Amino acid sequence: MVPLLSIVIGLVFGAIIMLVFGYNPIEGYKALLTGALGNPFNIGQTIRAATPLIFTGLGFAVAYTAGFFNIGLAGQALAGWLVSVWIGISLPDSPGWLVLPLAILGGTIAGALWAGIAGVLKAFFDTSEVIVTIMLNYVAIYISDHIIRNVITDRGDATPFVGENASLRLQWLTDLTNGSTIHGGIFLALIFAVLVSILLQRTTVGFELRSVGFNKHAANYAGMNAKRNIILAMLLSGGLAGLGGVMNGLGEFRNVFLTNGVAPAIGFDGLAVALLGGLNPIGIIFASLLFGGLKTGGTIMPLMAGVPSEIVDIATAAIIFFVGANYVITYFMDRREKSKLSNTEVIVQGGDE
Repeated sequence: MVPLLSIVIGLVFGAIIMLVFGYNPIEGYKALLTGALGNPFNIGQTIRAATPLIFTGLGFAVAYTAGFFNIGLAGQALAGWLVSVWIGISLPDSPGWLVLPLAILGGTIAGALWAGIAGVLKAFFDTSEVIVTIMLNYVAIYISDHIIRNVITDRGDATPFVGENASLRLQWLTDLTNGSTIHGGIFLALIFAVLVSILLQRTTVGFELRSVGFNKHAANYAGMNAKRNIILAMLLSGGLAGLGGVMNGLGEFRNVFLTNGVAPAIGFDGLAVALLGGLNPIGIIFASLLFGGLKTGGTIMPLMAGVPSEIVDIATAAIIFFVGANYVITYFMDRREKSKLSNTEVIVQGGDE
């Protein structure tokens, strides 16, 4: 109920903002819905926007399950994005069956290693993974810009585009959605959502990660290697975030460009998606589609209804706020439940009398 009520409250809050500034919320949300799902092209764009969020959301969920708050998803995604494109453009004449898997694997490893830095520091020095991953975001941003400007290109603002041998685009998907930028990464995202669900709920590794998340000292006492599991959790989290970056690098943009000091939005959006999805891989899929629809539909609102797209950002922020501050919703839900129980007791007592 908390995620559902958060969505409703967020949309109502957005409607109130529209009314305050003289916009028609019905027309605004009608345009939003049309922009997200109104035709095959928009549906394709919504799925495309959701694809990297599934990966970054899964990455956050894995780390959180093990008791860590991975704020470095953006930097890890950027590392995966950069490396996957770098591999793709470095092998322009090699066959696709070699280049594409190699680029995907390279991006995954890059994200995993970047998160692994925080994992090692946490495991052996008990540093705060929040502070370390935040700082690593900035390191990733400036290293990425340096490599793009001075290594891959000659003072350029963006790398060349990867060839067809390193692209996730599938022509039949593009044709099916009337020329949208949807790509085959959505199938990988769905597969990984299932794999992560199995890993966390049906394997010994998942049990140990959850145990460390509950209490690493108790896990150690039970014979589990807490340090190893801390590092493993961050490696898995970073690898999934790196895959989110790969989706941008080989799927949507097919190149990588200067960040200008701004981390990729898919990192922080992935955190919000994971919380909205209740840290459940299946819930993360639906939350990602919601965020993808909000982003895609938000670009249509100014054209169809004259409503600024920033309204969508406000509604999204409200959704995230109430998911994060879920105690506000649960407080009123608990009060309502207690009121119902009290009324029931009064009725029962009255009947006994």
